[in-house]
Amino acid sequence: MLNISASYTDLYQLTMAQVYFKTKPDSTAVFDYYFRSNPFKGGYTIFAGLQNILEILENLRFTDADIEYLKTHDFEDDFLEYLKNYKFQGNINSISEGDIVFPTSPILQVEGNIIEIQIIETVLLNILNFQTLIATKASRIRYSAGDRVLLDMGLRRAHATGGYFATRAAAIGGFNSTSNVKAAEDFNIQASGTMAHSFIQSYGDELQAFRDFGKIRSKNCVLLVDTYNTLRSGIPNAITVAKEMEERGDRLMGVRLDSGDLAYLAKKARKQLDEAGLEYVKIVASNQLDEYVIKSLNEQDAPIDIFGVGTNLVTGKPDASLGGVYKLSEFNGDPRIKVSENIIKVSLPCKKQVYRMIDDNEMFLGADAIGIASEDKIKRMYHPFDFNKEMDLQDFKHEALLKPVMVKGKGTIGKKTINEIAAFTKERLKLLPAEYKRFENPHIYKVGLSEALKSQRDKLIAAHKS
Repeated sequence: MLNISASYTDLYQLTMAQVYFKTKPDSTAVFDYYFRSNPFKGGYTIFAGLQNILEILENLRFTDADIEYLKTHDFEDDFLEYLKNYKFQGNINSISEGDIVFPTSPILQVEGNIIEIQIIETVLLNILNFQTLIATKASRIRYSAGDRVLLDMGLRRAHATGGYFATRAAAIGGFNSTSNVKAAEDFNIQASGTMAHSFIQSYGDELQAFRDFGKIRSKNCVLLVDTYNTLRSGIPNAITVAKEMEERGDRLMGVRLDSGDLAYLAKKARKQLDEAGLEYVKIVASNQLDEYVIKSLNEQDAPIDIFGVGTNLVTGKPDASLGGVYKLSEFNGDPRIKVSENIIKVSLPCKKQVYRMIDDNEMFLGADAIGIASEDKIKRMYHPFDFNKEMDLQDFKHEALLKPVMVKGKGTIGKKTINEIAAFTKERLKLLPAEYKRFENPHIYKVGLSEALKSQRDKLIAAHKS
């Protein structure tokens, strides 16, 4: 799934690259990857996809078939010859995958030959924007679910093969398992599943369907109990099969509710199971779940042990896209800026470093400062858009976030398992105060500019307006 051709790009990346090849072949540049607003009207975002993009870039090449196709788009022979030997050899500094990130702040910085780093823009945005969106959605669902088990069931509802990377991102955000077999295999995520209504319908006899399933798939057996009538037939038949399994030395793992009033049905099902001495049988709930539905179920004390989440997770509903951008900040060592009438779209010049402020309790202060790369201490930061707001940072610990992850086209960090990245995310979220994690009116995490960076930006804006 990660064997991606370099032609996985937008045409304008290649047309620009050809002009650079003809006019500025040895020029160098720095690009920043960042986004302008948190998804889901939330207070934070989880960065995901870094390990995948590093692997993709190490192996990114144009195939012979790609070159033949590009001949039909009026690319000149010498440029096509260059593309035949294309290999990304740039440097990348990045925030760690799984860390918490905030709007306007550089998450990843790419430096190298202008042609090489222009060509990678599309694949970089494609991978990072999507996984970051889904990891953030998963994190919000995890926040609602508490310690209860979360199962990703979204592959069939995902945007085609996007479901593959959605599963990876969901695990980073806190999901325990997935129905997606290929992603589970490749990323070493626990694979889980139950059954479909069609299985029970094919028998016509719900009890016999449960019996056969329980005999042949006795380990981790979960029975879907709402095909006909959840409380009158589904749960009673599941109880019958559970007792038969006990006689064979097996145990029914759970029953699944996939429709109706989930809080009401879960309470009634729990009562029936407990009265039958089946306190160990878990209740799984699915059907259009998201962070808000799960929060409501928990507030109703619904005795649900496992939440299966599909469509709303893997599509990033309701946002669908993160909107991350890739902007030029330096060219041949000189700072560059994009000016806009909309101040939020004015880019930040220079090669930069991002510092997270840590308070006396080793918690995130609620402030990240962006400075020029040469700065190692930022005394005061300034709001990027409201020039009347500033903040003294002298008394706080500075944690540098952008670190080398690729040098001359080779990854420099060891490959981490999904469990390791997810554990890192969990630890970082513990350092984020609760007011940034709530769903309604979360606190706005402050992101500001150092005096040196602000001055450089203001000079460039003034120069372009003159």
